[in-house]
Amino acid sequence: MASHFIVLGLLIATFSCAIASDSSPLQDFCVADLTGPVLVNGFACKDPKLVVADDFYMSGLNVPGNTTNPIGSKVTPANVAQIPGLNTLGISMARIDFAPWGVNPPHTHPRATEILTVLEGTLEVGFVTSNPDNRLITKVLQKGDVFVFPINLVHYQRNTGNVNAVAIVALSSQNPGVITIANAVFGSKPDIANDLLAKSFQTDTNTIDLIQSKF
Repeated sequence: MASHFIVLGLLIATFSCAIASDSSPLQDFCVADLTGPVLVNGFACKDPKLVVADDFYMSGLNVPGNTTNPIGSKVTPANVAQIPGLNTLGISMARIDFAPWGVNPPHTHPRATEILTVLEGTLEVGFVTSNPDNRLITKVLQKGDVFVFPINLVHYQRNTGNVNAVAIVALSSQNPGVITIANAVFGSKPDIANDLLAKSFQTDTNTIDLIQSKF
């Protein structure tokens, strides 16, 4: 496992230099003041004199996530909310655990490109290009394989094996955001009108009501 994290460290270092999308820092660091009253695009800086090593630290990414849920996957993020020192640095990461045949459902990251490497197992991954082509670009990845998901395109991962799978991802934002398509469309608050969704998906309102009830 140690070799995995050495490779991961090199991956993140390269990724952050190459495609970081957040604003460039104007000082050595700007540790996020997560509880401060000032509202800015991102987070205001903590007083540098109060910064400590733990502001740049997080433990537990070696711990498997709980995949006993309807989709069979668990994302463990390591972004600015968990590591305040990431503020203004334009990078974050996450661990994704998959039960056998578990999925990370179609979703987008509105503020980040994503690069994924498989640590254990076999994953089917893919993304869909924008209108009008809506072309699906997909590949089956084995342990050690790497795949890139361009910023803001709908993408997914699925474990295609009968054993657990694990992936590590790096993202080009301190706070990449995530929009899970099914949750956004069928689980919005308040609900999107069922007749509008029925027309959009070319089905009937009873079907829409059933789907919405699951979210």
